[in-house]
Amino acid sequence: MRSIFLKTYILGLIIATGIIFSACNENIEIGKIDENKYATTDKPIGYILDGQGKRNVGFVELRNKSQVEVYLALTKAAKEDAVAAIKYDPAVLEAYNKANNTNYILLPQTLVTLGSDLKVAKESKKSEKLEITLTSNASLDANITYALPLSTQIKSGGIVMAEKESNFIILVKDLSKMPTSDKATGIKIVSCMEVNDTNPLNNLCFTLKKSGKPLFDQVILFSANINYNNETGRVYVYNNPNVQHLLDNREKYIKPLQDNGIKVILGILGNHDRSGVANLSDATARAFAQELKAVCDAYKLDGVFFDDEYSSYQMPPPPGFVNPSRQAAARLCYETKKAMPHKIVSVYVYSLTSSLPDVDGVQSGAFVDYALHDYNQGYDLSDSFPGMPKSAMGLYSQEYGRNNFAYDVNLRRLREEEYGAHMIFSLNPFRYNFKDAQLSSLRQVADILFDDELVYNEKPYAKDWK
Repeated sequence: MRSIFLKTYILGLIIATGIIFSACNENIEIGKIDENKYATTDKPIGYILDGQGKRNVGFVELRNKSQVEVYLALTKAAKEDAVAAIKYDPAVLEAYNKANNTNYILLPQTLVTLGSDLKVAKESKKSEKLEITLTSNASLDANITYALPLSTQIKSGGIVMAEKESNFIILVKDLSKMPTSDKATGIKIVSCMEVNDTNPLNNLCFTLKKSGKPLFDQVILFSANINYNNETGRVYVYNNPNVQHLLDNREKYIKPLQDNGIKVILGILGNHDRSGVANLSDATARAFAQELKAVCDAYKLDGVFFDDEYSSYQMPPPPGFVNPSRQAAARLCYETKKAMPHKIVSVYVYSLTSSLPDVDGVQSGAFVDYALHDYNQGYDLSDSFPGMPKSAMGLYSQEYGRNNFAYDVNLRRLREEEYGAHMIFSLNPFRYNFKDAQLSSLRQVADILFDDELVYNEKPYAKDWK
């Protein structure tokens, strides 16, 4: 973050430039409805979305048994009671794979239990929820992303389904054999780890006494960079030697975290050149999103975290760039979520990512999974990220490198008002303030947010690379 920054700028690419952007796989269409196609009708136009507000494609982590909610939403209130049937439809997946050059595997129908019809009451714009139950079995492979394809048919009520919005695909990852860090209150603790001087395995040292769960749910490797290549004119992902060492040795530094149910996310930060997360043109954003996908796939990472800092934005913008704006930052997040809908897309609530507008008619809360506040900030983010549930908002972040800690009253508010995330930056068991300040803060988090006692195993991991 702002307090500790990357000091090494040795040029290096994660993935050879030649393989970048060869195809636009998993190009998920989550755009707005074009009502002009229905100009001849005054009937409400319907479309399907899930409980997180996602259209066309949703994602679920399956752990033995999972519930998924879907809804029928309308562009305007129903003139009469309306009913729509939803069904398991392999033809939807076949068409999707063909159109998008993907190869998702069909989730067996025997593992799917559909609820009753979708019902919209007169004068309403949204149906009651329809619950879909997914059940795991031994035949599912944790390394495969399965797909549950659904199609919709209007049975009554005078509704017209929007083109491309009557079908819905739920991507399914079976994690029933994997441990989870999920805790009873549902609050996610995010460790943004300054890996220039700290081993990320230190996040394994902290568990909760009663539940036995890891304290941390996500670890951000802070940070890779967005860089500009003057020779090729392309924007690319750059890793300093510390980040690259961790990625090259993922079996040692990353996999143990994931094996304990902790998500590992790559930070993306400006690096003092013309490129940044808030000034890419639409085409450049799409291309960079594809490289981010390639990086996450190559190193089996769980997503990316965007931080709009340390970029030297140029005005007027050179080719491939636009004037820095919240709209451009939102576009990059949107394109990244399209490129990898099953991965996490998070942002730091600071600078031009402190609030994000809609993109192509899609609210930012639908394509940003977590928004993590700047230090000590705790205002509600509903206006900053329209459509975002409180469970995705991270309040009252702490910065251990500067003795910037959260007050207990703020942590209590976070929990009581049902916000869903809290970030800690620069945890380091070898820093002078660890035994008193850092440990005290972590104990407070365990107590207030989880009604539990922190267990520290007193076996910290030193930085064991140069």
